[in-house]
Amino acid sequence: MKKARIILDKDFIIGEIDKRIFGSFIEHLGRAVYGGIYEPGHPEADELGFRKDVTELVRKLDVPIVRYPGGNFVSGFNWEDSVGPREARPKRLDLAWFTTETNEVGLHEFADWAGKAGSDLMYAINLGNRGPEQARDIVEYANHPSGSKFSDMRIANGKKDPFGIKLWCLGNEMDGPWQMGQKRAKEYGRVANEAAKMMKWVDPSIEVVACGSSSSEMPTFGAWEMEMLDECYENVDYVSLHRYYANPTGDTPGFLARTMDMDDFIKSVVAVCDAIKGKKHSKHIVNLSFDEWNVWYHSREQDEEIWKQDKWNRALPLLEDIYNFEDALLVGSMLITLLRNADRVKVACLAQLVNVIAPIMTRNGGGAWAQTIYYPFMHASKYGRGTALKTLTDSPVYSCQDYDDVPYIDAVATMDGKGNVTVFAVNRDSKEDYELEIDLRSFGGLSLSEHILLHNDDVRAVNTEEKPDNVVPVAGPGGTVNDGRAIIKLPALSWNTIRFSGK
Repeated sequence: MKKARIILDKDFIIGEIDKRIFGSFIEHLGRAVYGGIYEPGHPEADELGFRKDVTELVRKLDVPIVRYPGGNFVSGFNWEDSVGPREARPKRLDLAWFTTETNEVGLHEFADWAGKAGSDLMYAINLGNRGPEQARDIVEYANHPSGSKFSDMRIANGKKDPFGIKLWCLGNEMDGPWQMGQKRAKEYGRVANEAAKMMKWVDPSIEVVACGSSSSEMPTFGAWEMEMLDECYENVDYVSLHRYYANPTGDTPGFLARTMDMDDFIKSVVAVCDAIKGKKHSKHIVNLSFDEWNVWYHSREQDEEIWKQDKWNRALPLLEDIYNFEDALLVGSMLITLLRNADRVKVACLAQLVNVIAPIMTRNGGGAWAQTIYYPFMHASKYGRGTALKTLTDSPVYSCQDYDDVPYIDAVATMDGKGNVTVFAVNRDSKEDYELEIDLRSFGGLSLSEHILLHNDDVRAVNTEEKPDNVVPVAGPGGTVNDGRAIIKLPALSWNTIRFSGK
């Protein structure tokens, strides 16, 4: 059996973990809303039309914040269309996804659902074909108590108390040519600055996220962040990052190494933020919001066929990736990467939550089930709160087409307020089990309380409505703890949640 080693110390910390790092995302796209969280007439529908079985699966993930209503959708969205009497709300052509948006579910309804799911809202405003004026208006509508045009409109629409939305996205992927109202970096920076300024004048308690590059592969990546932040640095709190990974060739070692790119992406954006901080002699720190991340590639050809045959219909079944066990391993490593950078990544959103590149799938009129990627996210969200610890890992490495020195064992550790320690680890080796030694001596008498394992001999294994338990967590082989040193067995190609408790 191969060997790897981790050294931990309770005083060597990365930083406090903001619970919003376990956020997610629901866009008015595909069946995320209609047929996903919302399906009136379904046997599981509640009094508002939201599916209770779906809500329960979301609650088990303990998602603290949900980004809404987009995404590309938001760059052509008029927020006023989604409030007021449902029968008076207009139907609109959505140019982002070539469907028709009925506005049956809007801000009030979604806020009701988020409350049921135990989540706060992260609301995105339209800076594509709209601007700072409309941004100011929606903050007034959502957060001002009363006595003004838009706060009184909210009250008239049935919501006396403010929604109290504290986190706002200043548009979405504004560097992308696929975006309605695409902008140049300086142009966007000026608009974002004015929007942020006016929004915070309405409600000084809010935080805002400026659009970074829509991908690290954009030719303007880096330069976009520099130019944009030069215009709005003092008035924004976070810069967004978006990243999706694919494995169309079936190269498992190369696919599981993609987090090398993710880590570099994060560190590059941090460097730009701090460079602008230095240039401006500022005391203000801009952190990161990795508000779109996931695996996404399985459904692309299917989506092209749907658009050819069924353009402009409501709730088309778009971006419905069926995730396999291999995808769950990469999602686990992506969560490890976010925790490893918890000192600067304060918000993150798994994109998305239901049906659309999602951990939860539904059938209209039928069941709801958890995909493979559901489980690493659930474990990290449930056990990864508290403090991220510097995790010194000594592991054998490998090389693949795009990366060298990829550690076979990818790991991070967290510590909660009671002194309990959790180690999350992915074994990227497709053939070899590993004996992992964990040095815990500084914590004083920890014992092994649980080893949760996600493993399948078939990397293409998936969960379905008929077989929802094909890939599910089981008790891991565990190990021993003697004199502050743990020895844990990590099976080949596995996601591991290893929990240690104090006396």
